[in-house]
Amino acid sequence: MPAAINPDSRVRLTPDNVAVVIPALNEALRIRGVVTDALAHCPHVIVVDDGSDDGTAQAIADLPVTVLRHPRRMGKGASLRDGFAEALRRGFAGVLTMDGDGQHAASDIPRLLDAGNRYPAHIVIGARLRKRALQPTYRRLANHFGDWGIAWGTGYQIADTQSGQRLYPAAVAALDDVPGEDFVFEAQILISAAQQLGTRCVSVPIESRYQCVDSDEQFRASHFKPWRDFSRITSHIVGQCLRRGGLVDVYRSIRAHPPLIDDPSGEFAAAPPSHPHTKAP
Repeated sequence: MPAAINPDSRVRLTPDNVAVVIPALNEALRIRGVVTDALAHCPHVIVVDDGSDDGTAQAIADLPVTVLRHPRRMGKGASLRDGFAEALRRGFAGVLTMDGDGQHAASDIPRLLDAGNRYPAHIVIGARLRKRALQPTYRRLANHFGDWGIAWGTGYQIADTQSGQRLYPAAVAALDDVPGEDFVFEAQILISAAQQLGTRCVSVPIESRYQCVDSDEQFRASHFKPWRDFSRITSHIVGQCLRRGGLVDVYRSIRAHPPLIDDPSGEFAAAPPSHPHTKAP
C-alpha cells in the first residue's frame, strides 16, 4: 500500500501509485481476462461487483485484487464512487478506470500513465479513435452527439467523452458532490471537474474492441443503451446549462478550445475539420 498522498499534489504517476478500478455487472464471461491483463501493468486492482448474479466475483476469487460487492445493483455511478473512495482511502495518486467487459485493452495503461505525466492534473481519456470504422455506426454517431453535448458543460471539446477507460487525478476522484447516476455520472464528473477545479481532459488514441464477424471474441451485450442513456445525459446537461446561463460565452469557449489529443507519434496529424486537436509537445 502506498503512503498517504495529498490529492492536490502533482506527483509522477507510476503503476505503484495508481489503482485500476473496474466496475462490473454480470461480467463472468470476460472479467478474469480483464483483471489478469490489468495486473500485468498495475499491481493494484479494485473490482466493484455491482450485485452480479452470474458468478463474476467467483471468477476472480483467487486473484490478488480487492473486490467490493454491492448486495444489489446500484449502477455504474455508485460503483465508481465506491471504487474511488477505496483508492483514495489507500492513498493512491490516481485512479484508472476500465470496463469489465473486455472492451478496453490493458496494454494501453502505460500510454495513459505517460499522458498523465505529460499533462499533470488532467483527466486522461482513452479515446476510441483507432479503427473507428469497426465501431457500430449508431454508437459512433451517438458518441459524436454526446461529445458536443458535454462540451456545453465543460466549456471545451473532448474527443470521446463516452469512453470508460480513463485516468483521474486523485483531486478529481475526491470530488464528493458529483450528481448523477449510472452513465450520467461519467459525464457529470468531467463537467464538475471543469467547473470546480478547472480540470481539462487530454485524450489518448486507443482501439476499442467490439463483437464483429471477423473475430471469434465473445462480448456480452452492452449495458449502455445510446438513445436511452444519451437522453438522460442530455437532459441532465441542458438543465445545468440553462440554470447557469451565459450560453453565448460558453459557445465561444467551446469553439476556442478543440479536443486535446496526446499524439507524440503524429498518428492523428491530419485531423478532420470537425475534430481539430493539439498534439503532445
